Amino acid sequence: MPKLDPRQDPDVPAGMSIDMLKDLHLLTRDGQLNADARRKLKQIRHLVNLLKPALDDALARQAEPVIVDCGAGKSYLGALLYELVLGPAGRGSLTAIEARPELSEQAAARAARFGQKRFHVATGAIDAIQLATRPNVVTALHACDTATDDALALAIRQNADHIAVVPCCQAEVARQLEKSRPEDPVLAALFAHPLHRRELGSHLTNVVRTLVLEAHGYKVTVTELVGWEHSAKNELILGKRVNRFDATAQATLRALLDRFQIEPALVRAVGVQSAHG
Repeated sequence: MPKLDPRQDPDVPAGMSIDMLKDLHLLTRDGQLNADARRKLKQIRHLVNLLKPALDDALARQAEPVIVDCGAGKSYLGALLYELVLGPAGRGSLTAIEARPELSEQAAARAARFGQKRFHVATGAIDAIQLATRPNVVTALHACDTATDDALALAIRQNADHIAVVPCCQAEVARQLEKSRPEDPVLAALFAHPLHRRELGSHLTNVVRTLVLEAHGYKVTVTELVGWEHSAKNELILGKRVNRFDATAQATLRALLDRFQIEPALVRAVGVQSAHG
């Protein structure tokens, strides 16, 4: 079969460097997409499209908008955001936070090779990084377990204008539910079995995250990133700062935490204010 021109492939973003996609191993050496690369590229491309309103808003309001990508891993998302948004705009910067030095070094070397001068890398835990400038957009794609909470806490503390996270595995709340002893037997039945406890724990984690964002003044949208056939880790949480505080969301959050006897990482990180505080 003749090889396809990757620029004609609908899953290859228009304007994206073919050489960079090869460098990211999202294209094979001969410029083709295998099944795994197509799945990854489709997710990231779709996320970039969903982030476009936030990115456009940041570019419209700031001379030099700042994007922070938490738990960046191999920096697939950061590389595409720079290539498709910041590069063409000619302004703004992106900081990729990654705890593993070998991945940070790879991302920094790639940025240098492809002339991404405003792509910066910060090596370390998300909650230990000190940002020089307030971020306008904070992202986290498949940051595992409480790393997503660290990204959200960073965004809230730094008063980011926009937040976008796609959570990955979530085990912390399931462990807390194992020790929970609610008086209501109907409630207890929801997580009596380990499988249900894991699934409910994952769901509760994301519900808590949305309520924390709302309590801190963000308008939240929860949506599907791509079809479930492409990824089981598929929930996208988008937040846009519109207020300083929402007492109703705060009260609902506190009631939920008390009902299930849980205290997830994000709540511990940013606290739960009283409705009068």
